[in-house]
Amino acid sequence: MAREEPLLAPRPSSDHSSIRNAEEEDALLTGIRTRREQRRGWTFWKELGLFTWALVATVGVIVLSVVYQHETSRLDDHSKGPWGPGEKPTGKRNLIFMVSDGMGPTSLSLTRSFRQLTEGLPIDDTLVLDKHIVGTSRTRSSSSLVTDSAAGATAFSCGFKSYNGAISVLPDHSPCGTVLEAASLAGYKTGLVVTTRITDATPACFASHVNLRQYEDRIAEQEIGEHPLGRVVDLIMGGGRCHFLPNSTDGSCRGDDRDLVGLAKENGFHYLDDRAGFDSLNGGAEAKLPLLGLFASKDIPFEIDRRTQDDVYPSLEEMARTALKTLSEATAHSDQGFFLMIEGSRIDHAGHGNDPAAQVNEVLAYDKAFAAVLEFLDQDSTPGIVVSTSDHETGGLSAARQLHPEYPDYKWLPSVLANASHSSEFVKKKLNEFLAVESNDDAQRKYVRKLLEEDLGITDATTAEVFAVLDPNSPYDTQYVFADIISRRAQIGWATHGHSAVDVNIYASSLKDAWPLVGNHENTEVGAFLADYLDLDVKSVTKKLRSTNAWSASSTDENGWLGDPLGEDVRTEGLDTYHGEFRKRGLSERDCGCGETH
Repeated sequence: MAREEPLLAPRPSSDHSSIRNAEEEDALLTGIRTRREQRRGWTFWKELGLFTWALVATVGVIVLSVVYQHETSRLDDHSKGPWGPGEKPTGKRNLIFMVSDGMGPTSLSLTRSFRQLTEGLPIDDTLVLDKHIVGTSRTRSSSSLVTDSAAGATAFSCGFKSYNGAISVLPDHSPCGTVLEAASLAGYKTGLVVTTRITDATPACFASHVNLRQYEDRIAEQEIGEHPLGRVVDLIMGGGRCHFLPNSTDGSCRGDDRDLVGLAKENGFHYLDDRAGFDSLNGGAEAKLPLLGLFASKDIPFEIDRRTQDDVYPSLEEMARTALKTLSEATAHSDQGFFLMIEGSRIDHAGHGNDPAAQVNEVLAYDKAFAAVLEFLDQDSTPGIVVSTSDHETGGLSAARQLHPEYPDYKWLPSVLANASHSSEFVKKKLNEFLAVESNDDAQRKYVRKLLEEDLGITDATTAEVFAVLDPNSPYDTQYVFADIISRRAQIGWATHGHSAVDVNIYASSLKDAWPLVGNHENTEVGAFLADYLDLDVKSVTKKLRSTNAWSASSTDENGWLGDPLGEDVRTEGLDTYHGEFRKRGLSERDCGCGETH
């Protein structure tokens, strides 16, 4: 007897079983016989419809992608359309532009590893800057593939290429309006904060115009208001006091007897010249504009040295926070915000000196200042953005060095830098003071070893190294010898005591507002972005500058405000060619393009 199957037992399947079962279920439910031919037709049209819908959707996606790419490319010219994906803020806004003078990509690699070692951090604990990189900048000037700070900062301030040494003037020696000047004329409060002389190239390019960066006395005059547009800077903090004091005064480096501090006070500036004066500002809460704070005769010391003199000089972070607070309160009831330029100036000088210990501490100080600006923007009620980049890289820094002819080691040693408590600049000064009063050879050699051990952390100096430090006929500056002793042990390489042509990074607080800077750009595009973000008409400022008679006549100099354009052999456009330089020129008394002689 055959076993009876359950009512819902599965039946053998076939290619048509699903269709058959569906047809039988329809017949059972409706009582109407179903025609397979009709069912097959409905299925065909259903599949055709789905295919057509998918095809149309795919074409639509492709069209939208092409349109988006076209619009993104078109909007690289900001004047042709809306700001972009994030939309630029309307109404009141603030802009902070930060310049890490001389800082290249390797500076970040070096500092990141140094910080991880010294603070016991994991490898994924990076710098604040690392989290905000958005693009890179090409740095050449109109006269060289290797720019100086003057031409680099002119690209930022004016949005135009110019020659090495130019302070916001074009290759034809005509002035170009700057973003700071345009901001001031538009009702924004403005500020400059630096760790070098306030008359140095980068700050000078935002508030003055001269044909050569060496004219720092003239730059100082313009910064306090002797300027065809009147006073354009509301807040100044940094070094360079010697350019504001008459040459009859101790500590002056002016070429005349003009008292610019007195003139600044007559023009309404509140003047500060020491740490006590800075502290009296109470973080900016007690500050009054306009403000002139000159806290060092020349440059504020390297951070590695300043931190042992904290009661003498404020840090870059402290000055940045105070400036932000001051400008924020000054614009609290204004329809316009502020423009502030902050420069980590002495990263560049550490590169010129090939001093890796000074370098990493300068970059760390800059990173802290950048973090302070981010904190301000996060807490402030006014929309704002910070953009940061370098004018160029200095030193040709490499996190690698081959010490011997045989195959090189694959390492660099940040612990060597961690052992240093001072810069080679600081140690050289101490040595010179000792040599001025001590002539005994043995005493001198003993003192050099003491400096190497106590200030630079070098306990295994060779006799040859000690003699190299003291060699009066050495072609190398003593500061360079000290720095090389550290660099060799850390296996840090340097290509030059000057600048290099490497692209530098661009950082920003927000991609929402800084999206035009994503990717690789000319440095002039950074300058254009600054003006665009604040809706500034820099061209009209240029017209005003060129129309004024003040540029062609000055009460203090027959050459006028811009200075003598023929003061030295200056090439303004076009690249130079090879002249056999590899066998020419010594290292003594050479201008590095950083405001110092090397």
